[in-house]
Amino acid sequence: MKKTVFSLALGTFGLGMAEFAIMGVLTDLARDTQISIPAAGHMISFYAFGVVIGAPVIALISGRFSLKNILLFLAALCVIGNAMFTFSTSYIMLAIGRLVSGFPHGAFFGVGAIILSKIAPPGKVTMAVAGMVSGMTIANLLGIPLGTWLGHAFSWRYTFLLIAVFDVLVIASIIFWVPDLFDKSDARLSEQFRFLKSPEPWLIFLATLFGNAGVFAWFSFIKPYMLYVSGFSESFMTFIMMFVGLGMVLGNIISGKLSARFSPLRIAATTDGIIVLSLLMLFVFADVKGASLSFAFICCAGLFALSAPLQILLLQNAKGGEMLGAAGGQIAFNLGSAVGAYCGGMMLMLGFAYHYVALPAALLSFSAMSALLAYGYVKNRRSGAVITPSA
Repeated sequence: MKKTVFSLALGTFGLGMAEFAIMGVLTDLARDTQISIPAAGHMISFYAFGVVIGAPVIALISGRFSLKNILLFLAALCVIGNAMFTFSTSYIMLAIGRLVSGFPHGAFFGVGAIILSKIAPPGKVTMAVAGMVSGMTIANLLGIPLGTWLGHAFSWRYTFLLIAVFDVLVIASIIFWVPDLFDKSDARLSEQFRFLKSPEPWLIFLATLFGNAGVFAWFSFIKPYMLYVSGFSESFMTFIMMFVGLGMVLGNIISGKLSARFSPLRIAATTDGIIVLSLLMLFVFADVKGASLSFAFICCAGLFALSAPLQILLLQNAKGGEMLGAAGGQIAFNLGSAVGAYCGGMMLMLGFAYHYVALPAALLSFSAMSALLAYGYVKNRRSGAVITPSA
C-alpha cells in the first residue's frame, strides 16, 4: 500500500505545482507573451474551469473502466495540458492548455481516495488519504518556490516543462505501483442526489466557493503585489512563495489539531474571520514589507486550514451521496479560484493599484463566513437547539 500512496502523492504534487506555480511567474508570463497581467491572471481561472468540467465527466465514466486506467488517463492529460501551455504563444492556446491541465485535478483526488479506501487496512483509510494529499502541501512548500526560481532565472516555460516531465514519472509510478481495481456501485443515481434537497450542503458549497474565491482574489496577484506595492525584489519572490507555502502546510496541521477540541463549523467560521482581517490588513499595510509578509502567511495558512473542516461538514451533510458531495466540494473550491482571480483582475482592469485586490477578497471571505453562520442557524433551528456557531 505504501507504494500506492507514494504514487498518488506524486500525482497530487504535480497537480499542486500546475495549479499554484503560475502565481509565482505571473509577471514573467505576461511579459513574455505580451498580454496584460489581469489577462495572465485569467489562466488561473481557466485551470479552475477545467477542474469544474472534469470532475462530473469522470464521475459519469468511472464505472466503465478500471480505476487504474482512469488514473493513467488523468495523468496523461496532465502531461498534455502542461506541455501545451509550455509551448503556447497565443492567448487562446494558453487558455486551452490550462483547461486541459485542470481537467484531471478534482477527479484524480476522487479516484485516488476510492482506491485507497479499497486497499487500506481498517482504520487506516484517513491516514492513507492524508498521505496522498501531502503531495499537494509539499508542492506548496518546495515545488512552487522552485518553479518561481526557474521562472525568474530562466523562463516561466521551464517551470511548466518541468511539471510536464514530472507527470511522465507519475504515469510510470501508476503503472508499477497502483493496483488494477474497479468501482462498481449498485446505488441508483437519483438516490445519491437526495441530500441536495436540504439547504445545509448548499450553504457549505457556498462557503467553500466564497472562501477560496476570497483568498485567490488576492493570492492570484501575489507577485505583482509584493514587487510593485510592498517593494520586494524579484529575487526575493522564491523565499516569499516558500514562506506562504509553509503557512499552507502549518494551517492544515493546526486545523487538524484543533478538530479534537472544536467543531468543524467553529473552526471554519473562525478561520474565515481571520482571513477577512488579514486581507484587510494586506490592503492597509501593503507598503510595509514585514506586515504584508506576515499577513500573507496568515491568509495562506487560513486557506488550507479551511480544507479539512469543510470536507467534514460536507460528508456530515451528504448522507447517501458522500462521493457526490466530495465532488461538489471540489467543484465549488475550484470555481472559487476562478471567481476570485476574476474579481481581483477586475480591480486592476478598472485602474486600481495592486493592493486593491484585497478589498473584493475580504468581501468574498466575509460572504463565506456568513454562509457558515447561516448553516449553523439552519442546523440549530432544525434541531431546536440554542443558536450558536458551534454545531
